Amino acid sequence: MVLKLTFACWDYDRTKAIEDGRVRARGIELIYLNLCVEETFFRQLRFQEFDISELSLSSYVMTLNEENPKFIALPVFPSRFFRHQSMYINLDANIKKPQDLKGKKIGIPEYQMTAAVWQRGIMEEEFGVPIESVEFFTGAIEPSNTERHSKIPHTLPPGVKVIEIKKGQNLSQMLADGEIDAIFSATKPSSMHTSIKVGYLFPNFKEVEANYYQRFGIFPIMHVVALKRSVYDANPWIAKELTQAFVKSMELAYEPLEERAALRYMLPWLESHVEETKKLMGGSTRWWKDGFEENKHVLDKFLDYHFRQGLSKRRFQPQELFAPSTLETFVV
Repeated sequence: MVLKLTFACWDYDRTKAIEDGRVRARGIELIYLNLCVEETFFRQLRFQEFDISELSLSSYVMTLNEENPKFIALPVFPSRFFRHQSMYINLDANIKKPQDLKGKKIGIPEYQMTAAVWQRGIMEEEFGVPIESVEFFTGAIEPSNTERHSKIPHTLPPGVKVIEIKKGQNLSQMLADGEIDAIFSATKPSSMHTSIKVGYLFPNFKEVEANYYQRFGIFPIMHVVALKRSVYDANPWIAKELTQAFVKSMELAYEPLEERAALRYMLPWLESHVEETKKLMGGSTRWWKDGFEENKHVLDKFLDYHFRQGLSKRRFQPQELFAPSTLETFVV
């Protein structure tokens, strides 16, 4: 008997072998639904439509605040991103260095989103900009007929100011017009391309992010793969089988990066980029790694930020996020 399950996830190179069937989890038939992350998050967090999906790490941790959490995760991280490059400023706002953000107005699509948790944490820990020292404005990045609200309701810690923008407003235009001073986001606001008044907080973000990695060994995790807890409770064996399948799929994703007979990707200097990445990230041939032990320190830092920013009811420990069977293996 094969268990048929739905899996909502973007078509990443690291999950492609699962999507196209080259890798199959034993005893499981996955119906792979290639959806953009915003749609997956919305449909899964609001309506629990899929058996398995990628989820925002922050949103997933927030579901653990519930008495009966709806999901349980695997130590599989389909999205990671250095987020210094995703902080944008109005160039007329007199922001010459990160510390100048104190007292400023910062747009964020949602207070609870993973990218913003990392960005606020880094700003406070690295540059001395406490979350209480700024004013946050939440809402849609781009023009939309639908207002954007938090996918998961939450309270705010004392002293933190969050204001929802008005209907018809969008953060990208507000930044260009000087109504806000900065945007912390996952996506790039379109005003970066349409307004000479919008730029990066860190113009040399690649250098800054490489230095951050060299000092802390942190490649920030954005998304996690999570199972509906009802599906897991009925079939606990699937957690280990799925995790092993993701390991195999990840390994296959590295192969085309090493191919030299013809370019698999439209990057003329792909080999140089790969070698530079290896060098910057400690010389490892596998710079993107799933698994618990390899990422425990990254998760620990995120959970610290999450709790300090008022999004966790208590300080969770990394091992509490995952199905227990994915944290251990047998020995012969």
